[in-house]
Order: sequence, then C-alpha cells, then structure tokens
Amino acid sequence: MIICEKCFCDTEIISVIKNKSVIGDCPLCKSKNVYLYDTEKFDDLSMMFDDLLSIYTPVSLLPQSFPKADTRLLKSELIYNWNIFNKKTEADVYNIITAICKEKYEYNAELFDQPVGIQELYDSDYLSKHSLLTTNSWEDFVEALKTRNRFHTHYVDLDLLERFCSYIRKPYKTGEVFYRCRISTEVGIPVTEMGAPPIDKTTDGRANARGIRCLYLGDTAETTIYETRAGAYDYVTVGKFQLKKDIIVVDLKKINQISPFIEGLDCLEYAINKEHLNKINDEMGKIMRRSDSPLDYVPTQYITDFVKSIIHDGNPEYAGIEYKSVMHNGGYNLALFDPDLFECIETEVYAIETIDYKKHIV
Repeated sequence: MIICEKCFCDTEIISVIKNKSVIGDCPLCKSKNVYLYDTEKFDDLSMMFDDLLSIYTPVSLLPQSFPKADTRLLKSELIYNWNIFNKKTEADVYNIITAICKEKYEYNAELFDQPVGIQELYDSDYLSKHSLLTTNSWEDFVEALKTRNRFHTHYVDLDLLERFCSYIRKPYKTGEVFYRCRISTEVGIPVTEMGAPPIDKTTDGRANARGIRCLYLGDTAETTIYETRAGAYDYVTVGKFQLKKDIIVVDLKKINQISPFIEGLDCLEYAINKEHLNKINDEMGKIMRRSDSPLDYVPTQYITDFVKSIIHDGNPEYAGIEYKSVMHNGGYNLALFDPDLFECIETEVYAIETIDYKKHIV
C-alpha cells in the first residue's frame, strides 16, 4: 500500500516517511508531489506501531470484569484517542494500519477486528506506580488543593508530570513578538506601563497567585483584545512585546497530543494518563467568569508553579507556559514567569465598536 506524509499529522511518522526521500503522488489522499511510503518495501512504521498496539488486548482475551464501555475497535481508538492520522475515515485507518502491520495482522487479526481495551486501566498496582494521580481522580486532586493542602499535596506524581512536560518543550528565539492588551482611555497607556502590574496590584490569575508577578501575552493583537473582554465603545491599548533572549516554555496546548512514537516515551504509561492530561488541558482552557472564586484558579496555579520550580544545572528549565485562548478560537497565550524577558516596543490604541454575542439556553 502506498501512503504519504499528508496521510498523517504525527510529526515522528512524517519524519520517517520524509527520510525515505521518495517523492510522488499519493493514491490514497490524492496529494501531489509529496513524500511516499510503500508498506510492501519498508517496515519502519511497523516497528513504531508495534509498541503502541502492544498496550491493547482484544475483548476476547480481557477479563470478564473489564467494562465493555471502555472497549472499542482499534481503528476508532487510533483516530479519537491519538493524534496520528490526518482527517482519515475509520475505513482508511483500518486499511492503513493493517497494511503497515501486515505480519501482526496475520497472526493476531483479533486485535484489529475485535473491540480492544487496556487492562492496566483497572490494575490498582500498576496505577499506583504509573498514574499521574496515582489512584485518585482529578476531582479528588482539585478538592484537596482547595480545601486541605494548597502547597504540598501528595496527589500528583511530580516526577511523572516533569517527564510529560519534557515532551512538550517549545523554544522561542530572541526577537519573537507577542502582544498585551489593557483597557484604557483614547489617549492610551505609555509603553513603559504596559508590562506586568507591580506586586501590590497583582491579582489571582490562571498562571499566578495573588502577589506573584506574571506577564500574560497573546499570539496576536486580536487574541489579547478578546482576552481583555473589553466592552462596546471601550478604548484599549495593545502593546507589541519583543523577546530579549532565547527561552523554552512548556506548551500545555499539546499536553494531551504527545506523539506516542517519541523515543523514550512509555506508550502504556502515557495511555493510562491520557484522561488526566486531558483534564489539565481542559482546566487551562476553562472559561473563568467574574463571579467565579479565586479558588477556581488553584489547579492551574499549582501546575504552573511546579513548571516554574523545575531546575536543571542550577537554572530554571522553563521560562513560562503556553496555553490556548479561552476567548479567541485558534489563539493562544503565553504566561512568563519573569516579566522582564519581554520588552514593550510600541503601542496602538483601538476603539471597540461592536461586540457579537452568541448564546444558548442553560
């Protein structure tokens, strides 16, 4: 079977296909002049998928007590639980995976044709050693932070969290530009006053507790205007910020989209933590209302403070975190632990003319 780089969105797989240096037209997705991979000639992808598929057990071999609701066909699991294939139907994925793993399919067709499950999801001994929250739920973790122990909870395996963070490192080079918006008058706010507020005016935020300075920036001026939640006829000042030195941040937008094919990653450990990682992603993207309590920020503040505490060779490993915008679809924000890493180089004042409200009955 001939497939191509465009059939996938996993960067590790795309890299393997490109290394074959075979260029042509893909008969499956119809892409032109792309890198091709012939499953009859190459076995690189077969070896990569072996580790991932080994975590699954066909329903006929699962214990009777295993919940049927936690099983589904392998082709569905690969589409909906792993960010591997680029807009492929279940039929396409079935054909691709059985072609790539043709030898495994010959002696273990049940894995591809029956619903499958992950036994370790219900193995308390395995979970206690390999789950990010050991045997606790995300709700248990949040409740403990809010009501019992704010700073020294034992609900999280911090070594494991640090390892997951290492898979979503994102570098930025000196000169990168981000934006910050503040509600103002039509005169605007001076460049020198567009940075993070002073300590005595710092309030609770998604990535910082009251009294801890943090510089929040957005990828575009539009994202920051949305995040500011300015009203109709308000004036806003948008500052253009430039990075003063190379940094590395943790891209929490990707925490539930780590490639299962990264060297050194334990696929089974990652799979049983998928739900917890999804929770972190959801929490970072949770909409906060004016009526919400500052306690609702505690889970994300805890995660952020831990990332901030990671030290290697006596120096902080990460300069901040990146997370999706909750107000501007497709936009993202950057929270910097050291506000002096960026410098505001210019500002522009905008008048907000209209706001479009979308609503639904609750």
